[in-house]
Amino acid sequence: MSSVHTATVEWQRKDSKFTDNRYSRAHLWTFDGGAQVPASSSPHSVRVPFSDPAAVDPEEAFVAAVSSCHMLWFLGLAAKAGFVVDSYRDAAEGLLATNAAGKEAMTRVVLRPRIVFAGERLPADAEVADLHHHAHEHCYIANSVNSEIAIEGEWRAG
Repeated sequence: MSSVHTATVEWQRKDSKFTDNRYSRAHLWTFDGGAQVPASSSPHSVRVPFSDPAAVDPEEAFVAAVSSCHMLWFLGLAAKAGFVVDSYRDAAEGLLATNAAGKEAMTRVVLRPRIVFAGERLPADAEVADLHHHAHEHCYIANSVNSEIAIEGEWRAG
């Protein structure tokens, strides 16, 4: 299976000289379904007002992509195994640090899913761990990066 996925990233200079490096990093992401997301550099990288802290930065988007991909695989595998998931909330976190090559990189992503299961058939801890393991193995994003991805989740019955 192969498929192509697109995003349009647009930035335009406003009232700035540009060469003085005092320009806005705010820009817009547009996806094939029409969704638009305000984006910017991280205020950790470029100070406000040249970054927009209310916009999504690439580092946050990276963490969200890892988390979202893992969640979607987890939900699909749980459904296939006959488990009913009522809710899934992940407070994911990424660490931007110097990697072994001496470059700044997202070196670690920690997924912290809080999952609520319902129904008559509830999974045992080992079954939830197995679902996470298989979700991680199948996740396209996790398979595409060198970052360590750890899962520190918990689950409960609804």
